[in-house]
Amino acid sequence: MKFTAFERTQQGTGASRRLRNAAKVPGIVYGAGTPQMIELDHNALFFALKKEAFHSSLLEMELAGKVEKVLLRDFQMHPWKQQVLHVDFQRVDETTRLRKKVPLHFAGEENSPAVKTDKCLVSHVANELEIECLAAQLPEFVAIDLSGLVKGQSLHASNLALPAGIKAVKHGTLDPVIVSVALPRVEEEAPAVAAPVVVAPEKKAKPKKDEKQNRK
Repeated sequence: MKFTAFERTQQGTGASRRLRNAAKVPGIVYGAGTPQMIELDHNALFFALKKEAFHSSLLEMELAGKVEKVLLRDFQMHPWKQQVLHVDFQRVDETTRLRKKVPLHFAGEENSPAVKTDKCLVSHVANELEIECLAAQLPEFVAIDLSGLVKGQSLHASNLALPAGIKAVKHGTLDPVIVSVALPRVEEEAPAVAAPVVVAPEKKAKPKKDEKQNRK
């Protein structure tokens, strides 16, 4: 993906506020040289951030007539407004080795024995994975084939078949679950409850009139 940035000379809180009031976003690009202050068109950046590829792939930034390869490293949003407050990019080249979280795209689970035969439930425990690779190999996403899932299986990060040159980043001995398979819930039939027997109330006999009442 390609986007356009502009050089920014003024710094500070007041300058950043004026930029935001003018529908601009202050930012910085660092790495492989001197950090440089930049500004971007807010609306163009706002809609770019909605695209998955903008977060996880190598970007081409045009700045002062020169195109550089960069990665989106961070951005800040307003607490309640739909407004981007600041953005950070890192310069890279094709030989830069980097770590980056990329989204996982799952496919094939409906054809797996776990779902098709055993009617199991498949849960996507994680939707992204931190990987390490050369910048030139950075994928927009990692495709995960779930067509081989079987009943009772859990798919861990170490079980993923990643493209050549790409490896999952390990944090100590942790091997997080990416996908889990659970048996379907069996609902027990509630025991039949007998209808309550309604007993009609007894009619009270009318009291007999005594002799004095009869004389009247």
